[in-house]
Amino acid sequence: MGRRAWVGPLLAVVGVLGFSFKAILIKLAYAWEPIDAVTLLTLRMIYSAPIFLLMALFATASGRASAPIMRSDWLRILWLGFIGYYLASLVDFMGLQYVTAALERLMLYLYPTLVVVLSAIFLRQRITGRIALALLLSYAGIALVFGRDLSFSGDPHALWLGGALVFASSFFYALYLIGAGPVIARLGSLRFIALAMLTSAAFVFAQFAVTRHASALAAPARIQLLSLTMAVFSTVLPTYLIAEAIKRMGANRTSLVGSLGPVFTIWLGYWILDEPVHWIQLGGVALVLAGVTLVALRPRAVVPS
Repeated sequence: MGRRAWVGPLLAVVGVLGFSFKAILIKLAYAWEPIDAVTLLTLRMIYSAPIFLLMALFATASGRASAPIMRSDWLRILWLGFIGYYLASLVDFMGLQYVTAALERLMLYLYPTLVVVLSAIFLRQRITGRIALALLLSYAGIALVFGRDLSFSGDPHALWLGGALVFASSFFYALYLIGAGPVIARLGSLRFIALAMLTSAAFVFAQFAVTRHASALAAPARIQLLSLTMAVFSTVLPTYLIAEAIKRMGANRTSLVGSLGPVFTIWLGYWILDEPVHWIQLGGVALVLAGVTLVALRPRAVVPS
């Protein structure tokens, strides 16, 4: 077992890198072609949905799906797929039209702090002094980064709008995490994630059918390639790798590896998108990482299962 101790961390790092690359691909798509968030999200789901369908079938055929899916399970899957993978993704894609990839990833990384706050409100979990300090550090870091971006923004209103949309995405994902624990424990992570993603794909396709013409999907080849890359390397693969990492090393240790996410995105944004990096931004990142680490190191802060 000792020889394989590195497998869990490696899976977590590669998974985090895949998720971090998503914002870069979205920003590239917006820069290359006049495509909107709904169409781009639909293309992502067109390429990823068949893979998640295969995952669901594999989970059933391999015996991992031993627990029968009850009517109450379907209702929870429907709700969690809507809030966690459809709505959270939609407002995130919309927000990236206005904010940098680095700010988006940093704001999304706030979701553990939101889980703590929501758990205190709905589950009566106590917020200790340590958690209060974590919240203070995290949001001070966001204020520092956001304030710097605001001072250099040519359109402050657009930055506020984008920031609000990305924060809403983090909030919706936190709600999803609070509700997903019991369902995952009952159905298994692979089957649940596959079904929740297929549910979200259905919502995306329905929105596209109502609001867009089918011809919008005939995007240029490079947008199709970006969408395929996003579906495989920034959606399906990291989802599976993170689930495997959690199984091997636990949710707390995996979430600590997740702190590499904003760092990866800042580096990729600088390298690929030519996004500027400033010491104020790095200071804000350090505060957010410190705050979220304080939350992640506390076992009671994890979503109850």
